[in-house]
Amino acid sequence: MTRVRVTAPRSVARPAVDFRGTAEESAVGQVFVRSLIRSQLRLALVVAGGFVLIVGAFPLLLAAFPGLAESTVAGIPFDWLLLGAGIYPVTGISAWLYMRSAARNEARYRDLARDLSGDR
Repeated sequence: MTRVRVTAPRSVARPAVDFRGTAEESAVGQVFVRSLIRSQLRLALVVAGGFVLIVGAFPLLLAAFPGLAESTVAGIPFDWLLLGAGIYPVTGISAWLYMRSAARNEARYRDLARDLSGDR
């Protein structure tokens, strides 16, 4: 009987980025790293703020339309359904947008770091 190792495809995995190598090499590298950190922080704040606004809009929607809070769907009050089940798609979409944008920021940084080091 032979043993077989099961691994993820190589094309899916992204190589780890060494942020310290470029930052230690030059002042320009330090600017790139600070720029990446600022862009990732800005992205996190925007996604978190959008998430809070959308989740905060749920109770406002129920307050604006009092009939919604009193209605039921399959015996479950609509407000419970909205706040209980409506939050999961918002969380998933927020996470997906964050991961996609964070990966794009890091890819831009890798391109800049590669250009800085002279690799092509």
